Amino acid sequence: MSEIWHGCLPDTEYLEITARSGHRYGVWVTTPPGYTDSTDPLPLIYVLDGNWTVGLTAPLIVSQADPYLTIAPYIQVTIGYTGEEAAAWAQIRNRDLVPPGEPIGDDTLATLAAARDAGTMTQEQIDAYLAELEEAHADVFLDFLTGELHPHLRSKLRVSDSGHGLFGYSYGGLFALYTWLRETGLFAGVGAGSPGVTSKDSQIFTLVDALPDLGEDTAAPRLHITLNEAEVLGDIPFYRGMARHVLTTVEQLHARGRSGQVSHALLRETHVTGLQASFLSYLKTCHQR
Repeated sequence: MSEIWHGCLPDTEYLEITARSGHRYGVWVTTPPGYTDSTDPLPLIYVLDGNWTVGLTAPLIVSQADPYLTIAPYIQVTIGYTGEEAAAWAQIRNRDLVPPGEPIGDDTLATLAAARDAGTMTQEQIDAYLAELEEAHADVFLDFLTGELHPHLRSKLRVSDSGHGLFGYSYGGLFALYTWLRETGLFAGVGAGSPGVTSKDSQIFTLVDALPDLGEDTAAPRLHITLNEAEVLGDIPFYRGMARHVLTTVEQLHARGRSGQVSHALLRETHVTGLQASFLSYLKTCHQR
């Protein structure tokens, strides 16, 4: 199995780590071309939802060697779940990626009800999904990321002091947006792909309102937001509502004088196919040589 794994994702090592919270995570560490022949320290780019995203994003590390691009060298750290939780990652992620106190929007409830009526989800699955949303603790997961995992990796790898990044998609994008608004100081660039802002009363709007004024000498991190054309203009109300809330967030950030920090792109993809395109857009925008 190890030979198969390394054939699919070369230069990738897998480890498991138990957080102080008691939750256990799977971590894939992918080093770039030429890493073993160099002594240079490199920034880490953290990618969320690893059970889905690692196979789509980790191979893009070769883009650092693309002569047509200017992507700076980095080490990718993809975080997911282990054991039985790995099979239920789409439900468990709600616990870690959604801000505490985040309202469950009407569009979310309507979409889950439609899934039940269509037979794609059982009521038991819906109840478990909502239970994780009601006990969401993105704050605890953020503390694990910055206070436990990052120091651990710095002790094992050649890691630079600055330039680190974070990328998340969907609810991972919501977490990325939440992290950027929390201003932890660790990340130089944050990518929020199709962030799951699904309620007009989202905690995101509260955090935007609470942003301090940006001083002239403040070294502010970059935020790159992407949406997909099918989300903005498609025929699924849930995604159109999410896109409206994200656009409202962008407008409010501009109104707070944050235009210089925020970039964005509209991709010609769907919510499912947009992951890889969103990650590449983030790399090309926020991690240039």
